Order: sequence, then C-alpha cells, then structure tokens
Amino acid sequence: MRKELIFSMESPYRDTFRIWGYRFGSGEKSLAVVGAMRGDEVHQQLVCAQLVSRLEKMEKEGKLMEGHEILVIPSANPFSMNIEKRFWALDGTDINRMFPGYDLGETTQRIASGLFEAIKDYRYGIQMASSYMSGDFIPHVRITRTGFEDVDTARLFGLPYVSVREAKPFDTATLNYNWQIWCAKAYSLYGGQNDDVTPESSRAMVDSILKFTHRIGLSVPVANSAKMSYETIVVEDGDIVKVKAPSAGIFQTAVKAGDEVGEGQVIARIIDPYEGKVLDHVTSPCDGVVFYLLNKPLALQSGPIFEIIAFSPASAAQDGHGDRRP
Repeated sequence: MRKELIFSMESPYRDTFRIWGYRFGSGEKSLAVVGAMRGDEVHQQLVCAQLVSRLEKMEKEGKLMEGHEILVIPSANPFSMNIEKRFWALDGTDINRMFPGYDLGETTQRIASGLFEAIKDYRYGIQMASSYMSGDFIPHVRITRTGFEDVDTARLFGLPYVSVREAKPFDTATLNYNWQIWCAKAYSLYGGQNDDVTPESSRAMVDSILKFTHRIGLSVPVANSAKMSYETIVVEDGDIVKVKAPSAGIFQTAVKAGDEVGEGQVIARIIDPYEGKVLDHVTSPCDGVVFYLLNKPLALQSGPIFEIIAFSPASAAQDGHGDRRP
C-alpha cells in the first residue's frame, strides 16, 4: 500500500486542503474508488476506510492480481466534514456538480479538477454516493445513461438492483457521467444512510466491492464471497412509481425498504401535529417493492415519501398521492 497526496490547496484561514489516496498493486490503472465528496457522507468514507484496510491485508497475503493498480480515495471534502456541512462551507456549492472541473475556476471546480485528473484514466470507477433525498434505499448500483453505460458489468457487485436513470441536465456535471464520457465503466453505489456507521452496513458494501474486484479479475475471491449475492434486477426510470405526501404532518411509515407491498395497502400515516388525528392513510399505488422511503419524522405536502419498484409498471399511476382518508 502506498499513501499519496492526490491534490492539495492552500487555505488562508485553515490548514492546507488535502485529498489522500491509497494505491494497491502496480501496472494497468484498473479501478478507482471515491468515497465522501460531501461533508455528511460518513458512511461512504467508512466504507472506503474499511476497503483500504481489507485491500492492505489482501496485498500482503498476495491476493491481488499482478499487473493491476487499485486506487482508493476515502474523502474528497474533509473541510466540510470537519464542520458538519454537506456542501462547501463558504458558498454552498457541491463538488459533485463541478466535474470535470476547471483548475483556474472557483474552489470546488478546482477540487473537482484535481480529483478527476487523478482518477479519469482508470478502467473502472466506483463512487460511494448519496442521494439529495433523505431516506432509506435498498442497497443498489446506479448508472446514469450516457450511451456508454455497461449494465451487465454492474450486476457483478451482487447487489439486489441496478438502477439505470436517464441523464438530467445537472447530471452532465457529476462524477458518474464524466467518468463514462472519459471511457471508464462507472458505477455509483448506494448502501445506506449517510450517518449509518454500523459495522454490518459498511461491511456489506465492502464485501460487494471485493466481490466485484474478483469478478473483473483484480483479486482472488474473499472468504465470504458467497454471501449477499442476488439475482440482480435492472430497474429503469419507468419502473419506479413515486409517492408524494398528500398533506403535511408527522410521518409514520408501516413498511421498510425492501418490503413487498400490494396495491391499496396502507404503507404510512400522516398525523396532524396539533390534534393527533390521522390526516391521511398513504396507500401503495401498485404491487411492488419499496425502493426508497423517507426517514424523517415530518412530511411536507407533495414531498417525496416513497419510491416503489412496480411489478407492473405500465398499469401503475405515476407520482401517486395515495388515498385520502380524513
């Protein structure tokens, strides 16, 4: 293992901004893994830290294939994490909306440029990502459709689902999109809440990455490679039904991520925060599996509270509000 300074930038008020990388093996630039790019992505950084520990042990034991290099970058935004801010503290910009970056631009553009320069030539790229929506997701691989996406290889992580989403305008400035444009096979991994630092959740994601490294020929199989293996299902945008809160109030869910639900089944209640009455019973608009659910105690009217993978997407009502039952 070789610890290297990937990028640095002097600060007039604080210590020098540094991005550290950990290299394993040598030869072809085969795999780069990027962890936290936002200040609240503690789970993502923990996964990369544990991956560094596992890869160091595997390298010493001769379990990494010769002729290949793996680079792991646990954190690309330590400043924001130190002060518990999701985005860049001074101007609120998001590093993952600045790729491929600009080395003479604003601060986050320079950070994105320095990071991308270090990782753009790797054959495979993994980003430990987080959603703009606060909530629980089924562990899955996400790919932005660019015309260069490789969905079949995404199955090699052994996770339950691969989500292929159509590119929106802001996606053109994300890491996943630009990695693909620069000819890398890029995958974003979602494996829990940002503040979920339980050993079980992070270990499951590390095992998934190591399963992937074995299947693409970078390492020998790990001892527990048979665990957490699924018949991966590919999910398109049209397969996901979004459910919005019919009213504002205290949100009480009756299901969790990964549960199967039936059309018309009550999956949550909205409680009046003043009188304690049930304002609404939220029902599932289709038969399917809960892909995402809100994990905050308050729901905002018309705000997203569920995403359901429909068993029969064509017959499901998109952006449903559930049944209103005063």
